Amino acid sequence: MGIEAEDGGEEALGSAELPALVQEIHRIDAIRHYAEAALQLEAFVGNLEDATFSIVRQASKLNLSSIFRPASNEMEWKQEKLLQAVAAMRDIEQELLRISTIRPQWTNLIMAVDSRVDRTLVILRPKALTDYRALLASLGWPPSLSSPDAEKDKYSQIPNPLVLMNEANKEKYSQSFLALCALQHAQANREARQYRTTGATPSLSDSKYSDKTAHFDNGLWAIDELVQPIASRLEYHFAKWSEQPEFIFALVYKIARDFMSGVDDILQPLIDQARLVGLSAKESWVTGMVKMLLGYLERQIFPVLVTSYQTTDDKLEVHSSWMHLNDLMITFDKRMQLLADSGIQKISSISEGLSRSLSVFSIYSDHSDWLHMWAGVELNSAQHKLKSEMEDETNWSYSIKELGHQDITSNFLLSTREDYKAPPVSEFVVKTASAMIERGHALPNRILRIQYHRSSSVQFLNGFFLLLRERCEALQLTNTALEDGSLQKASFAINAARYCEYVLREWDDEIVFLEMGSHGNHDGESQEQGNKHSTQHTCSFFSDEIAFLAKLGTDYLEQIMSSILLEFEDLSWDYVQSIGLSNDQIHPVDEVLDEENLGVSPGFVASLEVLRDRTTKLMLHLNSKDFLDLWRSIAEGLDYFMYSSIRWGEIKFSDQGVIRLRVDTRSLLHIFRPFCLRPEAFFPFISDSLKLLDMRKTDAQYLLEVLKNARESDSCLRQQGLQHVNGSQAVKILGSKRSGG
Repeated sequence: MGIEAEDGGEEALGSAELPALVQEIHRIDAIRHYAEAALQLEAFVGNLEDATFSIVRQASKLNLSSIFRPASNEMEWKQEKLLQAVAAMRDIEQELLRISTIRPQWTNLIMAVDSRVDRTLVILRPKALTDYRALLASLGWPPSLSSPDAEKDKYSQIPNPLVLMNEANKEKYSQSFLALCALQHAQANREARQYRTTGATPSLSDSKYSDKTAHFDNGLWAIDELVQPIASRLEYHFAKWSEQPEFIFALVYKIARDFMSGVDDILQPLIDQARLVGLSAKESWVTGMVKMLLGYLERQIFPVLVTSYQTTDDKLEVHSSWMHLNDLMITFDKRMQLLADSGIQKISSISEGLSRSLSVFSIYSDHSDWLHMWAGVELNSAQHKLKSEMEDETNWSYSIKELGHQDITSNFLLSTREDYKAPPVSEFVVKTASAMIERGHALPNRILRIQYHRSSSVQFLNGFFLLLRERCEALQLTNTALEDGSLQKASFAINAARYCEYVLREWDDEIVFLEMGSHGNHDGESQEQGNKHSTQHTCSFFSDEIAFLAKLGTDYLEQIMSSILLEFEDLSWDYVQSIGLSNDQIHPVDEVLDEENLGVSPGFVASLEVLRDRTTKLMLHLNSKDFLDLWRSIAEGLDYFMYSSIRWGEIKFSDQGVIRLRVDTRSLLHIFRPFCLRPEAFFPFISDSLKLLDMRKTDAQYLLEVLKNARESDSCLRQQGLQHVNGSQAVKILGSKRSGG
């Protein structure tokens, strides 16, 4: 029993210690892996530091062996050491990438290695660039730039040392170029790994680092070093042309073009050999030249322009200079882009990042205040031109061409200013805004374009739209005494709003505005207009402007309709009040009226004449779509007014009274007959009322009996062709027919 108890105790103790033992083994194993990784990284970092400091020490040695060593051997030795350093960087990155994937908790180890590598690269990269510059100088780079004859726009041909190299120099240069590309590529991979491990979102990380060429979107070091020596020589000429910037742009383009063939023939094969797939030597060369010009503009040209903008009273001259400079920049960008793209079948996914760095408009990326100044210049210039256009009142009117009424009213596919009958000022506004927008497309990214458009073209459009509203408000359309001039001016203003609305919708469908609209905001919108519209997120860039125009057109169409209806009501009030009354006093009961030759009731003539005049002028002046909606709304309003004004059930229509109402109604319908074949369809209540009044006595009595049954009333009315009046209304109308005549 004692032995069994002892064995049981040992077994229980062993089972209790087993998890702790396993945990200890895992801890020891983790320490071993950490030590192995640290030792491995120590070896790789040591290789990098040895190669780097070997290059530095060799450069400072002044012993006999280095003095008598040939220069070519010295260069080959440095390039070999540089490639060893690059190989060590690749080993380090591969190991750090493995650790960050399977052991992300070892952050201290990764940070320690990155710190040592950073200190080494601070030494390695400048030394590699210095050696590369020395090689370029020995090859005769940069070439001598002869002074151009700016007045005659002639430039002498500049020899290209890259093309003139012999085979030995070409081999030395090729090795140096490849070694520098390898160093830049290793550095780029290192930055990509650091970016991914800092918690960046996958989408950003993927878009920026999924392709190798994305690391070189700011240019190749080896090609940038070709540009830098040229820059100092070019700036000597630039300084003489501060008042003639067109010569600066022309010279940069000329230099970029002259060296393009040598860059493509010599450097593109080296880039391909470096396995930088999709990277273009032409594009990198153009990028370097643009960056050089960008730096000069930022230091010397724009500060002077900005100071003048802020201090000079003569704004027109400054505005002219700024717009001229931007026009030069747009032309320059297009010409340089053609140089970069020449002979290359580009893949959009690869070249998109590179193309961003080709724009000289990148200068606005780091100077948002300059961007807003430029937008202000564009806005002020456009407003100044618009003011002079608006001073001519003929620009607010539209002259009707020699077209028949049918041609005028049957066109509903509106796409031009003439289709909308919009005044010339609207075309001027559209073209001016379009030109501003076109210049803004030169900006290199979406955020800059949004800021520019909101501060320039959108502000310009909003200002004009507010003027349209003020112009309509000044007409006081709500007055019952509607003047012909007011009606015409209101029509032209509505046409202008509709045409601008159409253009904005067309622009919204363009890809550049679809991209901006999906994330754009309306911070440039006027407060007055912004209060009118919802700030709800939308995918339409011009959503608020379109909504404003749509509401403006609708509001003033409603005002025109209300004015016409009120005017008609005022002129015909006495007449409609007398409908059905004292018919036997006007004509004896037994007199048979000649309906075909019977004239309109005297009290109804004036209102019909004014209504015909209003609708005829609206048909001529208002665009066909809005006129269609307007006349139908007027007809429906007149139908309701006529029907509701008759005191059904209180008055008694004689046969003569029914005939007179039918004749007057026919005259009213005749006004709308040029616009459609069956205008009675838009006067449903009056039409149904006349059908009921025209019923024979027996039919009317039968219908009254049926209408007493609420269940059958609606179906019975429909069978009689009465689609709009209900049972109770029909009973009142039938009750207004005088018995026996």
